[in-house]
Amino acid sequence: MIEVRNLYKSFGKVKAVRGVSFQARDGQITGLLGPNGAGKTTTLRMLYSLLPPDSGEIRIDGLDPERDAMAIKRTLGVVPDSRGLYTRMTARENIQYFGQLHGMTNVKIRQRIDQLADTLDMGSFIDRRTEGFSQGQRVKVAIARAMVHEPQTVLMDEPSNGLDVMSTRALREYILGLKANGQSVVLSTHIMQEVAALCDRIVIIAQGQVAADGTAEELLEKSGKTTIEDAFVALIGSEEGLLA
Repeated sequence: MIEVRNLYKSFGKVKAVRGVSFQARDGQITGLLGPNGAGKTTTLRMLYSLLPPDSGEIRIDGLDPERDAMAIKRTLGVVPDSRGLYTRMTARENIQYFGQLHGMTNVKIRQRIDQLADTLDMGSFIDRRTEGFSQGQRVKVAIARAMVHEPQTVLMDEPSNGLDVMSTRALREYILGLKANGQSVVLSTHIMQEVAALCDRIVIIAQGQVAADGTAEELLEKSGKTTIEDAFVALIGSEEGLLA
C-alpha cells in the first residue's frame, strides 16, 4: 500500500508537484492520469526514492523512502519511463543481474526467469542480446526485471507507450494478474482506454496538483460526463495534452 500526503517538489522556479495526496491500496490498480508535464513522473520518481521531496510524506508498505530506501527497493518493483536495458547483455542476463542486486539465490533467479519468460511470452528472445529489441520486447524485459524479486508494490510509468495491439493486450492481462494476486499497482498513463480497462481508482493530476480522485463512476458523476475522456477534460479544465 502507498500513502502520499501533501507532496511538493520544485526544480528552480518550476513547481512540478504542489501538494499531491492519494492512496494506492493492495489488490487494486490506481491510475495516475494527466496531461504531459502534469507531474506524474516526478511523483513516481519520489515514490521510488530517485528524487527527494521538498516536503510531504510518503509511506510504501509502511516504509519511508528517505529513511528506508534500501528496504523499499526490496518491496517495490519499478518500470520507469526510460527502460534502460543493458544492450550488451541478453534479456536473461538483464533480469538475472537485477535478481542478484536483490540478493536472490541463483536457483531462485532461474526459477523466476523461467516463470516470467513463460508469463510474458519471452521464450523467443530471452537469450538474445537486447540491442535492437522492439519496443514491446524492451517493455517485457523491463517488467520482468522489475518483478524478478516478487515485489508487493509495483510502479509503472507509461508501460504501454509504443506497444502494438497484441503487446498491449498481453500487458493488460499481466497487470490484472498482479491485482488478482493482491499486489498494489500504480499505473501512470495518459491513455484513456487503459484507464477504463484497468483502474479501480483514478487520480487525475494537472499542473502538479490532484484535480480529482475516485473511481471511474465517481469521476463521471462529479464531472457530469458520460465517458472518462470527457470527464478528464472537464476536471482538468483544458484539452491541452489530451491523448486518446
